[in-house]
Formats: sequence, C-alpha cells, structure tokens
Amino acid sequence: MYIVGIDIAKRNHEAVVMDDQGKVVRKAFSFANNTEGFEKFLSILTGISQDASGFIIGMESTSHYWLALFSALKRQGYNVQVLNPIQSNALRGLYIRQVKNDQRDSFIIADVIRFGRYTQGQTPSDDLFALRELCRARVFLVNMAADTKKKVIALLDQVFPEYETIFSDIFGLTSTDLLLECATPEEILAIETDKLVAILENASRKRYRLPKALQIKEIAQNSFGVILASDTFSLLIKQHVEHVRFIERQIADIEAKIIELFSHFDTCITTIPGIGPILGATIFSEIGDISRFSSSAKLAAFAGIDPTVKQSGEFTGTHNHMSKRGSPYLRRALWQAAVLSVTCNPSLKAFHQKKVAEGKPRKNSLGHVTRKLTNIIFAVLRDNQPYVPRAMPLAE
Repeated sequence: MYIVGIDIAKRNHEAVVMDDQGKVVRKAFSFANNTEGFEKFLSILTGISQDASGFIIGMESTSHYWLALFSALKRQGYNVQVLNPIQSNALRGLYIRQVKNDQRDSFIIADVIRFGRYTQGQTPSDDLFALRELCRARVFLVNMAADTKKKVIALLDQVFPEYETIFSDIFGLTSTDLLLECATPEEILAIETDKLVAILENASRKRYRLPKALQIKEIAQNSFGVILASDTFSLLIKQHVEHVRFIERQIADIEAKIIELFSHFDTCITTIPGIGPILGATIFSEIGDISRFSSSAKLAAFAGIDPTVKQSGEFTGTHNHMSKRGSPYLRRALWQAAVLSVTCNPSLKAFHQKKVAEGKPRKNSLGHVTRKLTNIIFAVLRDNQPYVPRAMPLAE
C-alpha cells in the first residue's frame, strides 16, 4: 500500500509518496493545479503502480483549492481522504524542528494517513454541495448588508443625528425611500412639503401623511448635525442605501433557491422549534452525512461548541470556553437557532432560565442551550424522526 500526502495550494501542490512503513518511495515533488499538472501527478503514481486501489491519497481541505484535484482523482478511481487541517496540525506539533514548508507538510499529511489518526472525510452530493454553497453565500451577503448599514448609521450620526428618532426602523421601506431622496437636513428643508408627503404616502401606503412630513421638517430645522461637506454626506448615504437594497434583493433570491433546494431532502430538522428552512438548510448542509459522527459530542466538536479542557496534574480548569475550532458556519447557525429556541421551545426556555438562575451570564447560558440543541439535532438527524419535546414536569 502506498500513501500519498498532498499539500494543497492555489497554484501548485506539493506531494510525497511513502509506503505503509513510512519509507519515502518518491521524494517531494511539485505539480501545477491545472490539467497539465494533474497529468504529471498521475504519471508519477502510475510509474509506481498501475493499480489505483493500491494508493491512499490524503489532502487538507484548504479553502476551495482542493476540490478540483479531489474530483479528478475520484474520477480515476483513487481512494482520497480529505483532512481537517486541525488533524495534521496536531501531528505537526510533535516534530522537534518547527519547520513550516510545503515539503514537510506533504510528509506530515502522509503520516497522518499512515498512522490512521484521522476522521474519514466525506464529500457531499451535488445537491448538498450546492445547498451548502448557497447558505454560505447568504451568510456573506448578510454580513455585507450589516456592515453597509453600520456605515449609513455612522454617516447619519454625523450629518443628521436626530434621524433615528423619526422611524422605528432606519432601513424600513419608508425610511430608505426618504433617504434616497433627502439624506440630509438641508435636503429635507429644501424639498416642497407636498412632494415630501407624496414620498411618505407612497412608501408607507398612506400610513404617513402631512403630520409626519411636518414633524420631519421640524426635526430637520433643529438638527445639530454637521453642515460641512453636506453634499458628500448625502452622496455617500444614498449610495450605501442603494447598496443595502441591492444586497437584500440578492439575499431574497438566494433564500428562495435555498428553500427550493432544501425541500428535496428528506430531513426532519425543521420540526425542531426555532429552526426554519434557512437555518435548517444551513445546519443540515454543514453537517452533511450524520453517520460521520458517532455521538453528539463529536458533532459538537465539529461545530466548535465543545468546551476547551485545561487540566494539568491535579488542576482542572473550571472556566472553560467554546473551542471554536470547527465549522464557523455551523457554529453560527446553531447559536442563532439557540437564541430563537429559548423563546419558542418550552423545554429549552426552561433550561435557559435554570442556567440563568444558577448565576451564569446570559451568553454562557446560551452556550449551554446551544450544546443541548446540538444533542437534539443529532438525535433527529440520526433517527430521521420528527422532534418530540419531552413532557415538562408538573409543578409541585
């Protein structure tokens, strides 16, 4: 049996071939991340053995650069194992000389495979892969929209600090329509009252009329905002608001596609209170095949919500934190689901209240809820059965 370790990079990969005793059969060599480079790699392997089943190939899931090589090798019939970099980092730390280079890394990856101290990776199906990419793209856009909104608020705080008192939601339809037309106190005072009323009536479906327009004009008249560079502030606010609207349309399009694609999967995850189709799709696509995890504890570790352990001799740490070493997308979705669960899931709400009553901070209490929710998700996915809440004990 031959073991191949590949250190993945954007342009060129580095590989080494050893036998199952750790003897190097082919010293480290480089090949390009393209068709020509792949053919070079294959020619070296076939020069060692024509039997594809005689190789185990290991590579780290480095960004997205491993996907093309992985797919090409699978088509050729090779056994390819995708490692979480955490697994190889653990072995890397055992070497006395802390050398970090591509040749050493490819050797370490091969050793991880040879020692068998790794969790076998599984790549998702086409639909699951597409669902995961859509969910991750949505997170990216949500973050972008949030950052852009912060910029708008920062600009308004300077040029029109009283604006936040006009509408309950600065980024609601009526408010954004107004900002796209009049972003500064000077522009509000300059616009005719009738036109201002028309903007408000049209955006709010006649909820806001003349009294609201007069109120806005009065607030603008007494604004303590910056007058300097008013035109520049106006331009930036309008551009950012337009950007927010554009991003939100993109998010809506992606969410529609997520819901459509997610409906094709046979899963009961959305029967858990607090987990709708978007969160459900995110959690489901990040977990993939639940059979990869033999316990809910291993799923928690994959999500990075397992506690760090600090122990030495007779000392054991009591103030441990989440490891945050796993999938950030899964961890974020689980946390969001936990926040919703404490309001709509009676058992988790009671569990959260118990932790708060014990004196734990709210964030720490939510961490416990997230861990408990992960147990529930594991059981529902493992059994593929709808969630059935436990009966609440009767009060004495």
